Amino acid sequence: MKLLIFGFGYSAQAIAERLRGSGTEIAATVRTQAKADLLARSGIRTRLLSDAQQDPAIADEIIASDAILVSIRPDQGGDRVLAAVGEAIAAAPQLRWIGYLSTVGVYGDHAGGWVDETTPVAPREGRSRIRAEAEQAWLGFGAAHGKAVHLFRLAGIYGPGRNQLVQLAARTARRIVKPGQVFNRIHVADIAAVIEASLKRPRAGAIYNVSDDEPAPPQDVVGFAAQLSGVAPPPEIPFEQADLTPMGRSFYGENKRVRNGLIKRELGVVLRYPNYREGLTALRASGEGPSGALG
Repeated sequence: MKLLIFGFGYSAQAIAERLRGSGTEIAATVRTQAKADLLARSGIRTRLLSDAQQDPAIADEIIASDAILVSIRPDQGGDRVLAAVGEAIAAAPQLRWIGYLSTVGVYGDHAGGWVDETTPVAPREGRSRIRAEAEQAWLGFGAAHGKAVHLFRLAGIYGPGRNQLVQLAARTARRIVKPGQVFNRIHVADIAAVIEASLKRPRAGAIYNVSDDEPAPPQDVVGFAAQLSGVAPPPEIPFEQADLTPMGRSFYGENKRVRNGLIKRELGVVLRYPNYREGLTALRASGEGPSGALG
């Protein structure tokens, strides 16, 4: 199978690594020549795609692809992949699967209540509204052109190099407390497992929540990471007193619990890290986190 990935960020790299292990041929778009050079050494074929440059060979990659994964954020102008190469994707002769990485942010705020894939989208802030519009654009594109589009709504992503253990080591971890606030998370390895399972079982128009089993208060996650590391946790900071960026504050404006049953029932996924404790414990065992007491 040949997979073309638009946007080779953190999640896409984990997906590519897993799929290459099973023999999938990977090509990817990147924004800079420096990243292209880095990936060339790993055996991944790259094509430049940015606001200023588009490699003509991307069209050839699309024609040859069995599957396409879109991991580029939309902007105010809409989905950038559809705008740049939508016509080529519509004409791709052997394309049987398109995946779009979205966010559970499209559900908006549910005051701590549960959401699943049947819950209507109701995004509150600008980034999530743009995501919801991009989702609809891709679903409409799939229906119009007979392409099997799949949406993957990701919870908060963590994994190697990106987790509360790393934040503790860098002394940037904070325990911000907003009573009743919870978030779901998802380990990047489990994202890759979901994508692999969907590729094996395509269903046009499918929407999947990709999250762990246990929504939890963010301060509990930091506290557990500190416990694993044998260091004192950072002091609790009331949400009202936290010095947050507008983007950071917007995350706390949405409170929901995300159900993930569909990826288990339909795709047969068994999460390797069903909660943050198992994920962080494995990351700590791999050597991540502070090496001694924090001063």
